[in-house]
Amino acid sequence: MPHNVNTLSELFPLHLFTHCDIIASGDNMNDFSEMLTYLRKREKLSQQELGDKLGLGKSTISMYENGKRKPSYEVLEAIADYFKVNISLLMGKEMGTDCGVSPGTRRINVLGSIRAGIPAEAVEDIVDWEEIPEEMCKGGKEYFGLKVKGDSMWPDFLEGDVVIIQKTPVCNNGNICAVYVNGYDATLKQIKLGDDGSITLQPRNPSYPPRTYTKEEVEQLPVTIAGVVVELRRKFNF
Repeated sequence: MPHNVNTLSELFPLHLFTHCDIIASGDNMNDFSEMLTYLRKREKLSQQELGDKLGLGKSTISMYENGKRKPSYEVLEAIADYFKVNISLLMGKEMGTDCGVSPGTRRINVLGSIRAGIPAEAVEDIVDWEEIPEEMCKGGKEYFGLKVKGDSMWPDFLEGDVVIIQKTPVCNNGNICAVYVNGYDATLKQIKLGDDGSITLQPRNPSYPPRTYTKEEVEQLPVTIAGVVVELRRKFNF
């Protein structure tokens, strides 16, 4: 059974590594994927066995270890609890580093990419996290993040941007929204509401034409609002 661990030196005793191993560990062990793999193997568990203990599939554990998927914060807590380590250690950081949720904030999931272009099937895997002020959640408001792909909302929204979206099935005319078409496809567009019940999905990029759905199409396809964009977050690579 895993025992409580509070420091990286306890988790990785120096006598277990050669000089080259220590150098490699400094670059690679500060990574959730590497840490999860190490902890699993330390407990002599297969990916299937660890998945069974956590209520996850073998493929999910494999994607975590290969860096193809990031866990939700709730799953991260469950993994840390199972191995009896602090989340900071699970992320490859010493105790006391700023790894948790900042005071006065709430962590939300950034879901798999939403295509800002021709509607594409929504990807539901979690690719990252973002923190939002706790006060935004007053009144039971819920939020999620989505990563932008495509260029139909250029120049305002770029490939790789993260949009913070308030979950709501309604919007105002002119809002930028995440919209589901056919119940499965998701797209990021400005919404124009017609007096006749129609909805027009308006790109910002003039190279893309707007798409109008009649009241009948809105009801039959259906076309539904997943949420309204309230914030844009962009990381710059220098």
